[in-house]
Amino acid sequence: MILEDFLRINANGIYCRYGDFYLDPKEPVDKAIISHAHADHAVSGNNNVYATAATIAFMQLRYGKSAGKVIYSAAYHAPFNVGGVQVTFISAGHMPGSAQILMEYQSTRYLYTGDYKLQPDATCEPMQFVEADVLITETTFANPDTAHPDPVEEIKKLNDIKINILLGAYSLGKSQRLIRMINDYAPQKKILVHHRIMPINAIYQKMGFELGKHQMYGRKLMKTQEEWVYIVPPFTFDSYLRATGVKRLFASGWKNLQVNVNDTLYISDHADWNDIIYTINQTRPKQVWTLHGDGKQLKDYLKNDIFVKLLN
Repeated sequence: MILEDFLRINANGIYCRYGDFYLDPKEPVDKAIISHAHADHAVSGNNNVYATAATIAFMQLRYGKSAGKVIYSAAYHAPFNVGGVQVTFISAGHMPGSAQILMEYQSTRYLYTGDYKLQPDATCEPMQFVEADVLITETTFANPDTAHPDPVEEIKKLNDIKINILLGAYSLGKSQRLIRMINDYAPQKKILVHHRIMPINAIYQKMGFELGKHQMYGRKLMKTQEEWVYIVPPFTFDSYLRATGVKRLFASGWKNLQVNVNDTLYISDHADWNDIIYTINQTRPKQVWTLHGDGKQLKDYLKNDIFVKLLN
């Protein structure tokens, strides 16, 4: 039997009272199950943290000792128990260590996707599908008009830009994916990386994800036109608003983050509309609960087939 109150949203985030834990809490809590290490899903200061080893490594790099007082690491497909709820991590394909969180309670399976993507990515584990009674899915891009382009064709656009490029990207996940893709599909480019990104890259290397050639940014290097691509986090990208002698691009699935009319770089790490529908078909849920976006169009689309509840 599906418990309609299995998850509830409160001031701290997504709460499961049956296991007395939170999923990706917004504020520090006693027991936090973390899907992945991006800051909007993994806050510091929790007492007990449950996550994959990769997620814990990234959190410890970012937060140090405040990553969590007591940390429990679990591999994919290795069930563990939290407050009477059996929990299993399933690869989400979003970034290294990203996990869907399968919760089994009273013979009912609830699957929280966290952030996920279906597009191929050589810098993280691929998305895996499991069946569940309830699919709790992100709906960041749950719009029938949204279809992410082929990321390979997007990155190949860099081949046509012959001047230096200032490439904005989030430090964790996106930057590493771009480094690998540029090496694979625009190999004549020379990649420079902001100093805050380099320690993250080192964790990738330790986990066995090869990124390819890149080096630390040097001011003198960018003064020469040698088809440099300088990858920087958003705060640095914004400070170069009036930069000359470079083409400014921001890699994102969001239209509002594209900074040029003629040169765009639509590379998303989330599921688009077709990916969400495909995931529902693979998961075969009796109900779909939505989070992290507007699920109204999904609810309307599935109204004759599957019950959809908007949690946020």
